[in-house]
Amino acid sequence: MDLMQAIILGAIQGLTEFFPVSSSGHLVIFQQMMGLKEPVLIFDISVHVGTLAAIVVYFFNDIIRIFKSFLRSASCRLSGQSEKLSKVEISDTRMAWMLVAGSLPTAMIGFGMHMVSGVLFSSLTIVGVSLLVTGGILLGTRWMNQETEQGLDLTIKQALLIGTVQGLAVIPGISRSGSTIVAGLFLGVNRDIAIRYSFLLSIPAILGALVLQLFTDASGAGNISLVVIAAGLLTSLIVGYAALSLLVKMVQKGHLYFFTPYCFTLGVIAIIVGW
Repeated sequence: MDLMQAIILGAIQGLTEFFPVSSSGHLVIFQQMMGLKEPVLIFDISVHVGTLAAIVVYFFNDIIRIFKSFLRSASCRLSGQSEKLSKVEISDTRMAWMLVAGSLPTAMIGFGMHMVSGVLFSSLTIVGVSLLVTGGILLGTRWMNQETEQGLDLTIKQALLIGTVQGLAVIPGISRSGSTIVAGLFLGVNRDIAIRYSFLLSIPAILGALVLQLFTDASGAGNISLVVIAAGLLTSLIVGYAALSLLVKMVQKGHLYFFTPYCFTLGVIAIIVGW
């Protein structure tokens, strides 16, 4: 892999990790177009670390506040002073527990899917069909009534369902961000909370996937330079942050369905080529 390929793949990861068009599906397509097999382990991890860093930077204040609220809640409950907790601290602590709940089905499904990842990530036909599914999911938001989205806090049922959807999004072509946000919206979750929960929930999912990859992939670092690794990481971070910022605005305006034609078109092309 040369420097230009690293930058291109980093940009693709940064854009498609957040835009609801499936990063895994695009990486499969572009790797095959470039004549590459799966990228060596260290590069694959580097571009995912880049997009993970973009999420942490964008939601940094939320992450710190939730962490502090969780610690304060634990301290107050242990000392029998729960009444000292503010409404914001109670809400943030609840969000922390909802992230734990949502991560459980994601972990179980993701681990199971990892066993057949070789088949999933080698078929353009699977990618194409999955992109059509993603396009259909996004199209459903076109007629969604924003006035029905009134929930101020997630329920355990909503968290588990969204976590299940995130686990299924390991299939290349199924957008993680798109499917989890849309799942939240269809469940009646407020748009801002659906966005926030979707991306905060992705943090443990991405970390878990990277750890699993480290322990199960024997491909090692391969013959790749630190410059190429750094280029992929920085590109995915910068492009990813910009894409995340744009996506948040589009979801707030109810414009997720704008990505439907792209998913349908690329899905059909992938099916034809794969066939």
